[in-house]
Amino acid sequence: MFLRPIAAISGIYDAAVGLFLLFGADRMAALFGVAPAHPPIFSDLDALFLIAVGVGYYWPWRDPRGARWYLWVMGPGLKGAGALAFLLDYFVRGQSPASFLLFAASDGSLALLTLAALMFSGRAANSTTPQVPTPQ
Repeated sequence: MFLRPIAAISGIYDAAVGLFLLFGADRMAALFGVAPAHPPIFSDLDALFLIAVGVGYYWPWRDPRGARWYLWVMGPGLKGAGALAFLLDYFVRGQSPASFLLFAASDGSLALLTLAALMFSGRAANSTTPQVPTPQ
């Protein structure tokens, strides 16, 4: 089952970005070639949001079947919408620097991996084919 590793990777990714943003917002802004958020509360709130999302991945890591809903909401839902938002802002508005496409790629990849794992595990769970052959 791929849901546990995806939950772990997604949780670590979100929490790490959130912590880096919380404790190094100015360095992160410089790394991506943008001005720091003004007022700083904007980056602080984004950081807290990311940390909370990352912590939330504990439940699907612990119980992938029972917390599939979290993977659906945060994976294809939030990460997919976030990747789309980064792409639209870059290509349509022309407001984001090219360095932000890294977030589009990472969020988009995690969204697609989560979607594939959810679809595959859903099919496997709904399969009527026995997993172990029965003697005739």
